[in-house]
Parts: sequence; C-alpha cells; structure tokens
Amino acid sequence: MQNTIPHGDELPAQSLPKQAFVGLQMLFVAFGALVLVPLIVGLDSNTALLTAGVGTLLFQLCTRRQVPIFLASSFAFIAPMQYGIATWGLSVTMGGLMFAGLVYIALSGLVKLKGAGILQRVFPPVVVGPIIIIIGMGLAPLAVNMAIGKGGDGSQLYPYQQAILVSMVTLVTTLVVAVFAKGLMKLIPIMLGITVGYILALCLGLVDFTPIQQAAWFSVPTLTTPEFKLEAILYLLPIAIAPAIEHVGGIMAISSVTGKDFLKQPGLHRTLLGDGIATSAASFLGGPPNTTYAEVTGAVMLTRNFNPKIMTWAACWAIAISFCGKVGAFLATIPTVVMGGIMMLVFGSIAVVGMSTLIKAQVNVSEPRNLCIISVVLTFGIGGMMLNVGEVSLKGISLCAIVAVIMNLVLPKTKEDTIN
Repeated sequence: MQNTIPHGDELPAQSLPKQAFVGLQMLFVAFGALVLVPLIVGLDSNTALLTAGVGTLLFQLCTRRQVPIFLASSFAFIAPMQYGIATWGLSVTMGGLMFAGLVYIALSGLVKLKGAGILQRVFPPVVVGPIIIIIGMGLAPLAVNMAIGKGGDGSQLYPYQQAILVSMVTLVTTLVVAVFAKGLMKLIPIMLGITVGYILALCLGLVDFTPIQQAAWFSVPTLTTPEFKLEAILYLLPIAIAPAIEHVGGIMAISSVTGKDFLKQPGLHRTLLGDGIATSAASFLGGPPNTTYAEVTGAVMLTRNFNPKIMTWAACWAIAISFCGKVGAFLATIPTVVMGGIMMLVFGSIAVVGMSTLIKAQVNVSEPRNLCIISVVLTFGIGGMMLNVGEVSLKGISLCAIVAVIMNLVLPKTKEDTIN
C-alpha cells in the first residue's frame, strides 16, 4: 500500500487547542454508539465513557501511538452480557469478559508467530460470517420488545401507541440521516435519531428529570470488582472471536483512509494486543468490552485529521466527562422506546455485516461443507441450542463459535478451499 497521504508527524503542526477541539469532535461522533451499549445492558454510562478513554490510551500505548483509532463499547457483546448479568450477576460477567480480552491477546501472539494469514486459515469467512449473523439476529426480539414499550420480563412499560410512535420516529430519523445526510451529520445518525426521539418522548410526557436533579455535578463512575466463575468464562470466551476478526477489517479500513499499512507497522499483532488489553481493562473496571469504531474512521476520512494525538485528546475528553454525574443521569432518562427504535437498525446492521463477510469472500453456500457449517450455526443460534457438560452449560454465540471452528477444522476441504 502506497503511503500517499500525510500521516502522523508528517502532518502540518496543529496547536494544542485545535487538537483538543478536534478530539472532542471525534468523541462526539462516537458518543451515540458509545453510550448505546451501557444503556441497553444496564451499565453506568459514565463507566463506559471512562473505560473507552482508558482503553483508547492503552491501545495507543501498545501501538506506540501510530494508529488514529478510538476504542469504545462493542455491540457484539450485548446479548452475552445481558444473559451473563441475568444468570450470574454483573461481577461474574465482568470476570468472564476479562478472559474474553485474553482471546485477543492469544490471537496477537499467534499472528506474531505465524503471520496475519493464520487468522484466515483458522477463522475463515464461512466460520465468522454466520457467527456475526447470529450476534445480530439474536438481539432482534430485544429490539422489538423495547420498541413496542415492553420490559425484559414482558411487562408493558409504556402505552403501546406512544411507544410505537416514538420508536418509529426515532428509527425513521436515523434511517434518513444515515442515507441522505452529508458531511459530519452522516456520521452521527444514532445520536440524531436519539435526539429526535428524546424530544418527542419529552413532548409526550415519557421523560422523568428526577435523576438529573438528584445527581451531583462531580461523581466517580460506578466501578465493579470482577469475580470469576468457570461457566461464565467458558460462555464468554469464544464470543471474542468474531469481533477480533472484525478488528482486522477495521485496521484495513483505517489503513486505506490514511494511506499507511498498519497491518505491517506497527503490525496486526500490536493492534490485537491493544484491543485485548483495552477489553480486559474495561471489564476490570466494570465497563463494556472495547472495539474499533467505524464512525470515527469515517470522521478521520472526512476531516483528514490523521494525527493519532487527536485520539489521545478524544480519550482524555471521555475520561473527563465520565466524572460528571449529570451526564450519566441525563443519559439514564432516555426512554427505552427510543433505544428500541435505534436498535432495530443497529442489530440488523450487525447481521448484514455477517452476510457481507460471506458475500465478499464469495463463499459457495451450496457446497456441502459450507452449507453444513452455516446451517448448523444458524440453527443452533436462532433456535437457542444448549449443550450441558457436567455443571457447565454452553449456549448461544459461544456454542455457535465453538461448533463452527470445530466443523471447519474437521470437515474435509474441497479442492477450491485447499487452493485458496
């Protein structure tokens, strides 16, 4: 890849105030998606801001501040986190997620020893694609229930007519911005959708400002001490495979935007290591696992701010804002019907990424081997297959990931696969 675009220190010098302002702009682009995950799973939004900032700084440390990337809440872990919190509690779930971060670190070591091609051989598109589809489709019932005003227990939290009006207006706004908006506006469809939905909910009397009035301006984000349980670890461990493979695509995207091949320098092993350490650190503090944000990559391309120092400022802004109690309290007032409208698009888009993975790789789904892998994974995932081994239970995405990897390794490859 030719380095035709100025990068890093080759860019014209920017004043510190300008760097700080652009960093705040980058955080603004990521903000809607960043707080979406904690709002859905019931975590403290301020904690997510804190761990996003800390995770980004740790990533920069691992990559020697060469990659202009911002890390924040990963959508891939929403369903597993909800199941984990409901089954074992928050502390045990965070302990399992800490070990999920070790998957990135293990893959980093594998790439260091064998090269980046090893990921393609162990986790080809026929494995990763259906897993990503399951991640998105598994969340569809949650999105619909929230959009029609129902809670997790099936109870009606908001009147149906008001709920469906707010959620559909939120969804339509997000769709219109994503498709028709220009410039930076196009990069923040989630934030604009939430804003319009929130205003409508406010007009309908669905917003309670009591939490904001009671919250302090300065408060320490809620921190959770992780606990460790084997069943939770085994459930959450394989889930990191899909976002880890997606990470490769994220690094390729930012490489294309900046004109510098980050797969070689600082190297994919360093970026994977940074993601893994950031995810484990976030879980240690009680925040959601981190991932590379495509919205920020788009903002980098649009603004042509390729200096990694900008992301340092974005991380510092996230940490600073996380200590403002009023911010977290305000985010907590967003009605779940607003989030439901957003999620119907977001979760569907995750499934589309999985389909795109299969299409781009030109996977022949009629070939018996591929058909078997994809069919079993989709059936297990959508049907809720469960496998009990002693006192340990595997289900959902974790079971699908394990089954897909084993089938890929065991089933004989066709001549076409061998050549590729």
